[in-house]
Amino acid sequence: MQHTLLKRDAEGVCQLILNRPDAANAFDERLIAELITVLNQLADDSSCRLLLLRGQGKHFSAGADLHWMQRQAKMNAQANIADASELATLMRTLDRFPKPTVALVQGAAFGGALGLICCCDVAIATSNARFCLSEVRLGLLPAVISPYVHRSIGMRQLRRYALTAELIDASTALQLGLVHQVDDDLDNAAQRIVTALLQGGPAAQQQCKGLLAQLETAQSDEALTHLTVHTIANVRASEEAAEGISAFFAKRPPKWLPGNTAVTQESEHD
Repeated sequence: MQHTLLKRDAEGVCQLILNRPDAANAFDERLIAELITVLNQLADDSSCRLLLLRGQGKHFSAGADLHWMQRQAKMNAQANIADASELATLMRTLDRFPKPTVALVQGAAFGGALGLICCCDVAIATSNARFCLSEVRLGLLPAVISPYVHRSIGMRQLRRYALTAELIDASTALQLGLVHQVDDDLDNAAQRIVTALLQGGPAAQQQCKGLLAQLETAQSDEALTHLTVHTIANVRASEEAAEGISAFFAKRPPKWLPGNTAVTQESEHD
């Protein structure tokens, strides 16, 4: 694989990096396929505690690759549906990734890049980051990513920015809820979030993500009550909860806290 890089450290922090800097990390079918593959591998990897998603170079991602879009225009209907389904699979895979996810954004984040950002649990941007739902200016629309952007900024704001394709600066993105924080030192900002995330029990965080995803689809108050009651009852009886409570009363760190200094290793997929 050539379009992604994976960095791991001793604490289980994995950085998944879009690695097409010469193309502003724009999506094409190969990048999408690589991202899906790596996300699925990390989802099943118990040594991965959390995921940082970022772009190599000046930009997070310029969205869809223009050459890829030209190829799409020549596809028949069946091939076009299959191609769009791959992008939908990527968004769903990232959105349902079982460990905490953090998007670190600099430079351009256009089109489908907003989908990646909105599928992450936390998003941090530099002050020079620029966001845009640019599709309508190409005669397209942000179809596949729209559920995730809608969830992040609401329908009222989505209707404006999806139709106007206005450029959104970092401060406006913060106001809209597209990002949680603006900080020009992405590495330090990321480290603060990483430190906070590593304090939590890994099983509890995965179960928390599963619970929060189900809150959106509960059909009734009764179903919601059943979900929350049974979830907390099961978690209370878990080994991790017993360890966390015991550590609290013993005034010691829980066993899941990393105890070693992180040593980063970089590997390129092949």
